[in-house]
Amino acid sequence: MSGVTRTARRGVAPYAFVAPFLTLFAAFGLFPLLYTAYVSVYRVELQNPGEMEWRGLDNYTALFTDPFFWTALRNTFTIGVLSTVPQLLIALGLAHVLNYKLRGRTFFRTALLLPYATSVAAASLIFAQLFGRDFGLVNDVLGVVGFGPVDWQSGTAASQIAVSSIVVWRWTGYNALIYLAGMQSIPGELYEASEVDGASRWRQFLHVTLPGLRPTIVFTVVVSTIGATQLFGEPLLFEGSISGGISHQYQTLGLYMYEQGWGFFHLGRAAAIAWVMFLLIVALVGVNALLVRRRSLKEAGR
Repeated sequence: MSGVTRTARRGVAPYAFVAPFLTLFAAFGLFPLLYTAYVSVYRVELQNPGEMEWRGLDNYTALFTDPFFWTALRNTFTIGVLSTVPQLLIALGLAHVLNYKLRGRTFFRTALLLPYATSVAAASLIFAQLFGRDFGLVNDVLGVVGFGPVDWQSGTAASQIAVSSIVVWRWTGYNALIYLAGMQSIPGELYEASEVDGASRWRQFLHVTLPGLRPTIVFTVVVSTIGATQLFGEPLLFEGSISGGISHQYQTLGLYMYEQGWGFFHLGRAAAIAWVMFLLIVALVGVNALLVRRRSLKEAGR
């Protein structure tokens, strides 16, 4: 009997260890996701959340016929590209430099995390001052080199560049440390062999470092893509407007969802936007995984 009991305990033990995580995930992850899908097919107003009127797919139809939705989607893509591409390229360069034996490299590695540790509110407010039209430091610098002042909060391209710069500043150091950890996991024998073959540092970076970092680069691209799709705090606090500027020129999908739910009180439509964002993230991650898989199969067939 004791042997049966001991065997049963061993069988139950793994599930007992993961039960707290699964419970929290079901309560704060799975349930909100499913409930949001449920609310998205009803007409629900913030003033009377208990009164729900069946609408089917009308919330989604109204969403796809709203020009501001397509503006927010385009802005999300543009700001995502403007922030993700420079961010990852700069992070890769910083990690490559810090991978060498530099004096004070521990200090520089720690300093890279300071922007990430800064709150999004503080960073956005500071950058809003830096990009001020009349007294901003960025326009002062442009004036010194002969350029006129730029209205960073009203122009479409200018405001998107300003918002993207906040994202780049906050997340570059974080990604640089991830790349640095990946570089340090690459066997040193590969660099020694390439150095014996006469490869320069640039060729070592292209043919040893980048292939060894491919899984890490894929991870940062996926995480950055998800973050860009959900971008909310930076554009909200840049000017303090949920509309994303006078002409919605930098309103992202996150701001658009907030505006519909807490600005216009349409909780059902806000839930529909949330599910569109979720499906968009799944599609982008799926496309990225497909491209990586095709590249891996092509290399394996060589």
